[in-house]
Amino acid sequence: MPRHPSFHPPARVACGQAGFATGARPLLRTLGAAVLLALSACVSLAPETQTPALPVADAWPADAPAEPQAAIARALRDLDWSHYFEDADMRRLIGLALEHNRDLRLAALRVREAEAAYRIQRADLLPSVGAQGQAERGRTPGDLNLSGQPQIQSRYQASIGLSDWELDFWSRIRNLKDAALDDWLATDAARQAVQVALVRQVADSVLALRELDQRAFLADEAVRNRQRSLDIFQQRTAVGSSSELELTQVRTLLIQAESLQVRLRQERAAAAHALTLLTGTDPGPAPTRSVDLDTTGLTRLEPGLPSEVLVARPDIRAAEYQLRAAHARIGAARAAFLPRIALTSGIGSASAELDGLFESGSKAWTFAPVISIPIFTAGRLQANLDVAEVRRDMAVATYERSIQTAFREVADALSARQGLAEQLDVQIRMARTQAARAELAQLRYDSGAAPYLEVLDAQRDLLNAQQQLVEIRRAWLSSQVALYAALGGGAGRPLDTPSTLTAPHAS
Repeated sequence: MPRHPSFHPPARVACGQAGFATGARPLLRTLGAAVLLALSACVSLAPETQTPALPVADAWPADAPAEPQAAIARALRDLDWSHYFEDADMRRLIGLALEHNRDLRLAALRVREAEAAYRIQRADLLPSVGAQGQAERGRTPGDLNLSGQPQIQSRYQASIGLSDWELDFWSRIRNLKDAALDDWLATDAARQAVQVALVRQVADSVLALRELDQRAFLADEAVRNRQRSLDIFQQRTAVGSSSELELTQVRTLLIQAESLQVRLRQERAAAAHALTLLTGTDPGPAPTRSVDLDTTGLTRLEPGLPSEVLVARPDIRAAEYQLRAAHARIGAARAAFLPRIALTSGIGSASAELDGLFESGSKAWTFAPVISIPIFTAGRLQANLDVAEVRRDMAVATYERSIQTAFREVADALSARQGLAEQLDVQIRMARTQAARAELAQLRYDSGAAPYLEVLDAQRDLLNAQQQLVEIRRAWLSSQVALYAALGGGAGRPLDTPSTLTAPHAS
């Protein structure tokens, strides 16, 4: 995966040599030499990151047909949601969710947290320079000095310098910085995955509302028609032209429609509440007219080869960045076995009198390099390395699992789209047939050739067929949305580079 130009890993060459100023040479020259030595290219002990091969087939399953056109796949993975969803109201609700949803807001805050953690780790590469002033005054008893008289001594000092700055010979700090950078990028990729999931959830919620609106419209129409039939049969029963059994059958048919009407009303309220939670704010009034599912436009999707499609998903990019971070942490764990050199130094002025602090000849400096070599750590360093290597293996398994999960989601969406399209065609024919049957049953009853029970069964089956038709049409549209999300949901564009992301928070 390409990395921003300003964040290339260090070259694998031996560290250069530099001499330290000694004697009366200025301390700044010494510090300059140390800085040049520390910033020179040093040995990196991190293993080279090798992305595993895709642990999936080279083509989609036979039950998930797709055109193997890589160019189409690249275009689709960059298809933004505002262009994929053609319905204006759906785009409005998705925009509200992207602005107000709290899960997405938390994901964005995690990105900022990871960015700050990266900047903290990056700061360890450079020395921390600080200024300090010190005043000291004390009394020494006579029996502790040569004069035999008690003495009161003063010391005043002002200096500027650095403290415990590690010279990164083995790229330990640099590897930790690279790991923090990859963690940051992985967190941002995870934020994009949350955004893709949110877009899908909002679209599905809108489709669910429209499905329930259409089903409720059919139920309301059935209630009105059956209420008229009940009124007619009550009059006919009163004059003796119909039996009480037929009146009871008509009343039963009406009650069934009313029961469906109440249930759909409750389901729609719950779906509206779910949409409010997703948008994170009041989604506004529902459309005054029920929007037909047939008018919900979605761009036709034809994914290409798995190798071109899967790597575009943000969750897979996040897993790859986590794998890179795991390799960098192995390098840091290996470097912990080697000697560590740290510098503490300062330059300033010191005097026994406050008014002589900055007089000529009061210059003072300190230079204290410290080298520490691990000899016995009770296995702690080896255990840290073992942990880093195990976590690298876990990151590999996570990456491969992400690939396999993405492959399944795309295959499932392709298969569902194909199967639901066939079901939709069958159900359309079923609804038409049931409508014809209900009409014929009514004609047979009116002519006295059939009992009203035949009309009752035909009308009940017609309403069920109409309800199932709306359900299947919504499921087919949801499969289109699921395929769009499985293909990356428009998140195939490269992540923002670190330089652009840090701009608002640069210090």
